[in-house]
Amino acid sequence: MIQLTNLEKSIRNGLQKVWLLNQINLTIEEGEFVTIMGPSGAGKTTLLNILGMLDGASGGDYHFLGEPVHKLNERSRNELHKQYMGFVFQAYHLIDDLTVYENIETPLLYRQVKSKERKSIVADMLDNFQIVGKKDLFPEQLSGGQQQLVGVARAIVHKPRLLLADEPTGNLHTKQGERIMDLFKELNEEGMTIIQVTHSEKNAQYGSRIIELEDGNIKQDIRL
Repeated sequence: MIQLTNLEKSIRNGLQKVWLLNQINLTIEEGEFVTIMGPSGAGKTTLLNILGMLDGASGGDYHFLGEPVHKLNERSRNELHKQYMGFVFQAYHLIDDLTVYENIETPLLYRQVKSKERKSIVADMLDNFQIVGKKDLFPEQLSGGQQQLVGVARAIVHKPRLLLADEPTGNLHTKQGERIMDLFKELNEEGMTIIQVTHSEKNAQYGSRIIELEDGNIKQDIRL
């Protein structure tokens, strides 16, 4: 599904070039559940954002489902992202002027799912995440944990082939976090490819592989 070859990401800091990712070579097969770990500043979120086509690399090749992402324009990358990916952001990234219901519905609108089917799918999501009573509220009216649940629901509502999650349980209490990770495991068993960034050793054990980054390099790649 994913092939990275000599992938690099650098930024300028004054006259100095700072490497965020350095010569990353990585293959991720469809159906894997991969965890990316490492200390702060290791390049975890940078890598996840490049995989999710929210950011571009400075060098190297990125192939996704055979498509050369490094050669595509922004519009083509956006289309690939919308068609195949779901993304759970650490900072939620909900749309402020849309209700909970409308935020969850958005990926289905992109895919032109018919109205009756959309209503049924969103109703199921609201029920599964126990947020039916919040459906008409706006993000600013929710707690951090509630916003995170809405973010997860939005990311999986269209059953993406690839789910990318940045600290998906970071703002949830223990029981909610376990529920989300159990759900991820279930989705993975149904065939969804999942790549998560986490500091949690417990969450990492839900996956089948741990990639450890350090200073922008792959330090370890362990299959569980």
